[in-house]
Amino acid sequence: RSHPVTTQGSQTQQLQKHYGITSPISLAAPKEFDCMLTQKLIETLKPYGVFEEEEELQRRILILGKLNNLVKEWIREISESKNLPQSVIENVGGKIFTFGSYRLGVHTKGADIDALCVAPRHVERSDFFTSFYEKLKQQEEVKDLRAVEEAFVPVIKLCFDGIEIDILFARLALQTIPEDLDLRDDSLLKNLDIRCIRSLNGCRVTDEILHLVPNIDNFRLTLRAIKLWAKRHNIYSNILGFLGGVSWAMLVARTCQLYPNAIASTLVHKFFLVFSKWEWPNPVLLKQPEECNLNLPVWDPRVNPSDRYHLMPIITPAYPQQNSTYNVSVSTRMVMVEEFKQGLAITDEILLSKAEWSKLFEAPNFFQKYKHYIVLLASAPTEKQRLEWVGLVESKIRILVGNLEKNEFITLAHVNPQSFPAPKENPDKEEYRTMWVIGLVFKKTENSENLSVDLTYDIQSFTDTVYRQAINSKMFEMDMKIAARHVKRKQLHQLLPNHVLQKKKKEAPVTIPIEQSVKFSCKSPKCKIASYQIEPE
Repeated sequence: RSHPVTTQGSQTQQLQKHYGITSPISLAAPKEFDCMLTQKLIETLKPYGVFEEEEELQRRILILGKLNNLVKEWIREISESKNLPQSVIENVGGKIFTFGSYRLGVHTKGADIDALCVAPRHVERSDFFTSFYEKLKQQEEVKDLRAVEEAFVPVIKLCFDGIEIDILFARLALQTIPEDLDLRDDSLLKNLDIRCIRSLNGCRVTDEILHLVPNIDNFRLTLRAIKLWAKRHNIYSNILGFLGGVSWAMLVARTCQLYPNAIASTLVHKFFLVFSKWEWPNPVLLKQPEECNLNLPVWDPRVNPSDRYHLMPIITPAYPQQNSTYNVSVSTRMVMVEEFKQGLAITDEILLSKAEWSKLFEAPNFFQKYKHYIVLLASAPTEKQRLEWVGLVESKIRILVGNLEKNEFITLAHVNPQSFPAPKENPDKEEYRTMWVIGLVFKKTENSENLSVDLTYDIQSFTDTVYRQAINSKMFEMDMKIAARHVKRKQLHQLLPNHVLQKKKKEAPVTIPIEQSVKFSCKSPKCKIASYQIEPE
């Protein structure tokens, strides 16, 4: 099934075990032109801060080493307090593993580190959140220490010597943790607490991805380019229904499998080629899912009806396989596929020497792109409350997008993943405000008379949901507010800071009529919010 390649023997061996669930599309080796283009790509990426200086890299390694030693020390202390035999205590082990962008080797300057603390069976999760937390607290390098024990994946967050680190915890059913432990081993999951299984997942997925690509350096450079492109084009955000880091990594890994000998300049182009033509909802798989008799829920549309509705499935390669993109909606997929097509057109030009790499990373102006927008405002009386409130509101924005998509007059709703600080409404009042902007495309209508679309219901049902959730989770406090208004493109400059808009020309001020900016905090059934007049697209 694979074609031997005449270069060094190791490569022939490599291709015998071909990567991925299908044969490669092309085994072509790079030509001189590809090498030159790849060099140019590296030069273009440098000013964007996607590569870290050697010095900073060494600093991270040093910090992780210190954390690793703290973990070993803490586990020894616990083992002693639980009166384990001396022979066990001496070899008890314990280890910090990393995952995410740092482990993949594609982290940017100043990025945080995702880490996992792995402990033997006599160390409890409660120990991690008490004695280990205390141990961290005593370190002079540790600042901003906080534990989120109730989260879906419980975590300790901290800043160690200026580097943000999130540490998860997994307790394995082993008496000691060997130094060369391979977390990809499925048998490690037997009889584990579900929180430990979830905590192990990030590492297992990252490690699998690295083992499933033919050449790690080519994979890394390509992924750095694609991640920068996605961020610049406002489509990098798992929570808002675009793709997060792991999903982008899997798409790039699949491209590498299909073109195992290609280098980055070719791979970036092939990435756009493959995914602009991909027939969604066919899933992207890096390996054939294996059945592991641990009865954990896995992504399988044959078994779970809800999995059949996923629009853009990208399946994690480690058991239990999950779809990393279940937040994707009709709109976000439409926006992303359009971007893939534009990326293909630009990289076609680059390969023909008709354009430079810089063209791929030009940020399109989101605020010129649509004629209609919804501006969503979240405000709270203190900075600490704003952070909590913004976190909750942001995690629910996809509900608003879903409501808008179902509106018969709307074709598309595109949330800009960047949020902005909003100007105070009342200068005398302490108030912290954040806003998001959603671009709207209205359906073309038969009769081109003024189409009146009432977005009140869509917005109201969203704000109600957010308030209800906040109250149920006991997070809600007085003066936490959420408001949304529909504005036209030319009105945006009243709400957004100038540097964001990069306005070309001055326009006369437009006042936003009061009925378009009603605070949606009114709970009275009598309150009717006027419908908005919208000119047809």
